[in-house]
This record gives sequence, C-alpha cells and structure tokens, in this order.
Amino acid sequence: MNTADNQSAPRTWVVLGDKQGDNAQVEAIVQALPWPCEQRHIQVLDKFVFGKPKVGPTLYHIDRERSDPLEPPWPDLILTIGRRPANVALWIREQSGGHTRIIIVGKPSSMPDDYDLVIYSAENQFPPRANLQGISLPLMRIDATAVEAAAREWASRLADLPRPLTAFLVGGPTGPFIFNDAAIRRLRQTIDRILDETGGSIYITTSRRTPPAVVDALQNRLPDGARLFAWRADARDNPYRGLLGLADGFVVTGDSISMMVEVIRLRKPLAIFPLPVGKVGAVDQLRRSFTRRLFAPASGATLDRLRTGLCKLLYAMRIVTHTRDFTAFNESLVRGGLAGYASDPLQPPSGEVPDDLALAVQRIIAVVDGKPQVGAERSPDEGRKAVSRET
Repeated sequence: MNTADNQSAPRTWVVLGDKQGDNAQVEAIVQALPWPCEQRHIQVLDKFVFGKPKVGPTLYHIDRERSDPLEPPWPDLILTIGRRPANVALWIREQSGGHTRIIIVGKPSSMPDDYDLVIYSAENQFPPRANLQGISLPLMRIDATAVEAAAREWASRLADLPRPLTAFLVGGPTGPFIFNDAAIRRLRQTIDRILDETGGSIYITTSRRTPPAVVDALQNRLPDGARLFAWRADARDNPYRGLLGLADGFVVTGDSISMMVEVIRLRKPLAIFPLPVGKVGAVDQLRRSFTRRLFAPASGATLDRLRTGLCKLLYAMRIVTHTRDFTAFNESLVRGGLAGYASDPLQPPSGEVPDDLALAVQRIIAVVDGKPQVGAERSPDEGRKAVSRET
C-alpha cells in the first residue's frame, strides 16, 4: 500500500472522548500520519463521566444524540484512547464484521489481544507481546501558539506577583494513591518552604480529580499573596495555559502524568510531589512493582528466559495483568534528569526529552501495510533504532 496516496490510504476514524490530555496524544499521531483521518467525538452520559462503564463492544454509556454519527461505511482503521472511546471502537469493529482494525494508545481496560496494536508509555506495565509498542513519554504535544496566547492574556493579571513564580499543579487520588490529611499538611509545608527559599510567589491550580476537601483545606490556609484556582468544568478563567507560559517552575503531584509531561516538553524546572499510598495502597503498590519486574524485557540469560516464560503463562491465565506504576515512572523522570522531587530545590532539567512519535507512526503504518511488527517485544530505545534503520 502506498500510504502517501489518499486513494489507497485506509479510511481512518479517530474516536475521542472528553479527556483533553488523552485526545492530545492521538491528535499528535494524526498530524504525523501520511493520510487523512475523520474524527468521531463521543459524548459520555453524565453517570459515566466519572463512573466506569463495563468493558466491551457497546454504546450504552454514550449519548448518541450528542455524539458524532456512527454509521457505515465503516472504517478500515480506528485510532482511539481510553476505556469509553475504546468501547465504541470495539462496537464499530463488531458492526463491520471484524473488518475494522483498532489501534489504542495507552493502557486498555481489556486485554491487548482485543486490539491490533497497543502503544503505551512508560507508566504502563505490559509483558512482551508482538502487538505492543512501548514508548518513553505520552505523546501529547504542547500547543505553542495557545500557550503563547494564554501567556499574553495572563501577563498583566500575574504582573504583581513577585518572581520567581512557582505553579503548583494539583491532581488527586488514583490507585494506589490517596490524598489524606497528612498529604495536605506536607503540601502546605512544601508551599511554605518554596516561598521561604525563593522569596517569590505561588499559584495553585487544581484539577478535575482534586477532592473538594483538599481544595477547601488549601483555600483556608492560603499564604499571603498566593493564589488558587479551583477547577470547574465550566470555568472560563482557567489559568493553566497561562501558567505554562509564565511560571518559572512547577510542582506537580505524582499522579498527574499529563501535566508533568507538558512541563517537561516546555523544558522548565519540575518537582514531583509524591502522594502517599495508605495501608491498602501499599499492598497495591507492591503488586505493581512486582508486575513491573516480572514484565521486564528478557536479557537472554537462562533464568531470565524462564522468568519471561512464567510471565507469559501467568498473564495468559490472568493471574497477573497489565497495570500502571506511577512511582516507577516518576523515578524514571528523575533518573533521566527531567525532574526532581518536591523535597529538593527546583532545578532546570538536564536530560534529553525523548520523542517516540516517529516510532509510533512507523508501527501504525506497519499494521496497515500488513508488515511484520516493527520493534515488537522491544524497548523504546531498540524500537527507535529499528525505525531509523528502516526509514
């Protein structure tokens, strides 16, 4: 197939939901593909905005009237991300009689065998499989034009804040992390320490996952001169993009991967504020750490081959499953010189920002052209070398 020829290119639908961070990753791929794509936005029913629908080929969780039409002719290929859009993709494939191929970005809620290709970043842990492609960082890109416009809009509104301006980007609890009173106290102490050390100012912004109790606790003890924006879906004065353009440094809670990645791509100082795990979460984190070690690529040694075989068996039996390890991801950012921890002074990044977009696009083209899987069961570094040789 000549994928540069639009007449022979696969009819491709991009099925997206309402999560902007997720959508940005798929849109980065779309812009790099050598053929056009059609977008299909879905509107999730209110009870499933936070509630999780069952996994499978279904549309029961979406508002059909407020979603884009889902009608034949069905696509040859779907690009998607997230549980809710993935359900729609699986339903479309079912309507197509199995003709439609599905490529999903990120950790699927079902097994990888449900998809022709899974492109996953380093916070996700999978065993080696032919239809998986690991990458280093999520693929979202910074919209430089939007950031610059927001910086111009917010410059006068932030002009009275003493420099350096440190932005605190606050997420919320997610397995295995909690956001308890101890975490709130530690966050306040970090805010006070940075104010004392820098003599500058603080701007705190929360997110859709930040518990109301955390927002209230921060508002009730806001240091003099500090500002706080409490996230709302209908807010028109969200300072987030303005802060991306204007803040001198960032402290981001360790659960907020998309916000960390955006700061990293701007090459600004980033400090990670780890959330605690609690008693139940500690057990869960042990499971995630064990899974990461079990799924590690084989080195070729005899014992390691045995481990890999055991890994595949346990995964096939669903005794162990793919998962996320936020702690390992945070550690990899620190090792790579892209971030530090909030307990230390903010420092400019020293490491190189990895860019795996070309690797992801090459794997997608290989799926479309029916070629052997480029970089299958390889690390991102090995996959990049394969792409450079073949292109």
